Amino acid sequence: MSEEKTEVPVGELSYEQAREQLVAAIAQLESGKLGLEESLKVWERGEQLANHCQSFLDEAKQRLEQVKKSE
Repeated sequence: MSEEKTEVPVGELSYEQAREQLVAAIAQLESGKLGLEESLKVWERGEQLANHCQSFLDEAKQRLEQVKKSE
């Protein structure tokens, strides 16, 4: 039983929103209740979310390193 809803493009999500959706995707996959096709869709979205979160973290790390260098 899958709900049809419009997903916000990953690139438009804040870090917190993307992380929340990633946690939900992991829970769905771990539940074992999804069929193969739905599992693949959730997995692919999860990969996109994980990459989006990582880009936020990479940017934050760069900003911190710049601040440390300027001190």
